Amino acid sequence: MTQLCSICPRGCGVDRAGGQFGFCAVPDAPVVARAAPHFGEEPCISGTRGSGAVFFSGCNLRCVFCQNRTISRGEHGKEITVAQLRGIFLRLRDAGVHNINLVTPSHYTRQIAEALSGLELGIPVVWNSSGYECVETLRMLDGLVQVYLPDLKYALMEPAKAYSGAADYPETAKAAILEMFRQTGPYRMENGQLRSGVLIRHLVLPGELENTKAVIDWVAETFRPGEVLFSLMSQYTPQPGAEGKLARRVTKAE
Repeated sequence: MTQLCSICPRGCGVDRAGGQFGFCAVPDAPVVARAAPHFGEEPCISGTRGSGAVFFSGCNLRCVFCQNRTISRGEHGKEITVAQLRGIFLRLRDAGVHNINLVTPSHYTRQIAEALSGLELGIPVVWNSSGYECVETLRMLDGLVQVYLPDLKYALMEPAKAYSGAADYPETAKAAILEMFRQTGPYRMENGQLRSGVLIRHLVLPGELENTKAVIDWVAETFRPGEVLFSLMSQYTPQPGAEGKLARRVTKAE
């Protein structure tokens, strides 16, 4: 039976198992670009031994400021089976990492859920995503993911459309984050490490402070103190060919 893809908000409706590619530009089988201990996340994720990051190829956004373009466009990576993916999780766990960190995983939710089902890792699983997710799809992960690490890139439609090709991003991501919080409840720290809960990330874009303020306002109005963590990031880096506002870094004043 042909299964048409509706795993993400794009709803491409293509037969990925049959070899068709949708917006994410990758096949149905997982394509992994890199799997290794990673030390570049927030301290409560990376810790001292690193986060066991699995970078998946493909993406359902087209952010003009993406720093991993060859990976996000599906141009780099190795196709593997679900059994091999499970083996990667176990290898990273045995290397002593603090958690298994699934980076840009949304278009492989079904395969990842299959890999995690019945797997006793003993360390948290981190869902590290753009925030552009379907609530129905996230429900496949209930009980399998302990830490959600979503972006909330935009609270305004205009920059979402202009910079990521997704005018519906704000409301879609907000609904997704509420589902993530429903699954985990208030965050829980242990010895400086995030064991469960939601950590929301937001990258400040040059010239887009109204968007940043709207993101912060939504988080403050939606959650009580102590319910979620928030990471405000200032490391925006212009990419080759960047134009207009995005051709510069964020200023100190911003």
